[in-house]
Amino acid sequence: MQGTMGKQAVEWLAAAATDPRSCKRQWDQGADAVLLEAGRLWDVLSVPEQLGLSALAHLRRTRRRASGPVLVNCGARRVGFFLPPDPAGEWIGPGVRHVGRGSWVAVPPPHRCAGWRLEWLLPPDGTGALYDPDVMELALREADGACAALARVSRS
Repeated sequence: MQGTMGKQAVEWLAAAATDPRSCKRQWDQGADAVLLEAGRLWDVLSVPEQLGLSALAHLRRTRRRASGPVLVNCGARRVGFFLPPDPAGEWIGPGVRHVGRGSWVAVPPPHRCAGWRLEWLLPPDGTGALYDPDVMELALREADGACAALARVSRS
């Protein structure tokens, strides 16, 4: 049975669905994942697995608690960090993808156990906490070890 935080996480994630009730029903019926629209409540920065895991380790070393949800796609070997919608700038770098408005993300229920193709490394806590784009950029640069490998170009 889910606790209060689990229920809050389900409500928070489902709020990104075009039909939140249907989304929750699908998860309750055992759906592996549902498609949720990016760009409304959050965007996702999807990076190659090794870079993402290194960045997450860096974030954990430098911060007491990571700031937002982190999803891993074990099949595609990618890690997704949840950011505020439409962060200023454009993310560029080898294998870096910014998933925002007009895109859809397959999202498992926040309470599902590991062992599936899509897993939460850090599930949402229901508070709406997201990664700060500047902090995320620094963590990725540190993880990569070379400043030239990733850049966020500011819009003027």
